[in-house]
Amino acid sequence: MELKSIPVEIPEGCNIIIGNSHFIKTVEDLHEIMVGTSAQVKFGLAFCEASGPYLIRVSGNDEMLQGVATKNAEAIAAGHSFVILLKDAYPINFLNAIKQCPEVCTIHCATANPVEVIVAETQQGRGIVGVVDGFSPKGVENTEDVKNRQQFLRQIGYKL
Repeated sequence: MELKSIPVEIPEGCNIIIGNSHFIKTVEDLHEIMVGTSAQVKFGLAFCEASGPYLIRVSGNDEMLQGVATKNAEAIAAGHSFVILLKDAYPINFLNAIKQCPEVCTIHCATANPVEVIVAETQQGRGIVGVVDGFSPKGVENTEDVKNRQQFLRQIGYKL
């Protein structure tokens, strides 16, 4: 077995959701979740099929994001994994619905940070072991940091 770190591409102003599921139906169900949750979201979705013809299945409503999601899925190349790139919306608005999708087994990350996907490669194929999401902390927040965090959440409409 070999462990590999795969950096993924996240276009400026976008977020990424990476997870695992168990069935080809995932592509259409995740597409429906995205458009059913937000009329304004732009997204691209790529799903790595782990059986049958072993294809990367692609969907979305933004051609560029579909292309980048596909490029990331090709680089990760782990069976039954999916990559969703989105803009004009935040992952927090979709995560509960995605978690409730019957095919979805795991969400590894939902972020705009730089991401590296850690994959294990065996003779059979590849699987996602985990992700490195962003960077390590540099300290503990102080009173001013708490104030800034609270202000930011209200500024973007997530707290009253």
